[in-house]
Amino acid sequence: MTQIHITMSGSPGAEFSAHWRIIHEGETTEHIEERGTVPAEYTFTGTELEGTVKLLSNDERLEVDIQKGSNRSSSSTQGTGGTLTVMIR
Repeated sequence: MTQIHITMSGSPGAEFSAHWRIIHEGETTEHIEERGTVPAEYTFTGTELEGTVKLLSNDERLEVDIQKGSNRSSSSTQGTGGTLTVMIR
C-alpha cells in the first residue's frame, strides 16, 4: 500500500479549507476539510492524490507539503482566498 502524507504549515492558526480526492485501486474517495487550522497533517492510502486548498485567513501564509514515496510536492500561498491546486502520482 502506498501512503500519501500531507503536512500543512505556515502561519500558526491560519485557517484553510481543503478538498482531497484520493485514487486507490481505481476507486476515488474524497476528504473534505471545511475549516482546518495550521498546523495539520493527513495521511491517505492511494496511488494518486488531487487537492484544492484555499487560505481563509487574512495576512497569513499557508504551505502544503505532500510526500508519496520518493515523490514530493511543495506549494505555498499567502493572503485571504489564495488557492492551491495540487496533484501527486
